[in-house]
Amino acid sequence: HVQLVESGGGSVQAGGSLKLSCEGYPYTYTRHCMGWFRQAPGAGREGVARIMSFGYTTYGTTYEDSVKGRFTISKDNANLNLQMNSLKPEDTAVYYCAAGPVCSRDGSAFPYWGQGTQVTVS
Repeated sequence: HVQLVESGGGSVQAGGSLKLSCEGYPYTYTRHCMGWFRQAPGAGREGVARIMSFGYTTYGTTYEDSVKGRFTISKDNANLNLQMNSLKPEDTAVYYCAAGPVCSRDGSAFPYWGQGTQVTVS
């Protein structure tokens, strides 16, 4: 049973920073993809960033235009991180991590999801 657990959400003023982390994906010894998605109130889920790895080696990252230059996705051994800088009120959402063998921009290919962590920017 795979259980992803996010941490690091909270409230911050515009221009501030937060770091999200996600742990619990056990299949990091082979090719895998992990990503961050978010869902704002009244909106659909949208992708934020994805990272492709084989074992502990990262071989690619992808960012949505809305977060490029402000957010950084990274891996710390088996844990997934999202460093969020220069936060804007429109970044307010519940952030979810996802993991699986392959990536997909809309999240449909990810079989495993966390429960979400709230990020509020005022």
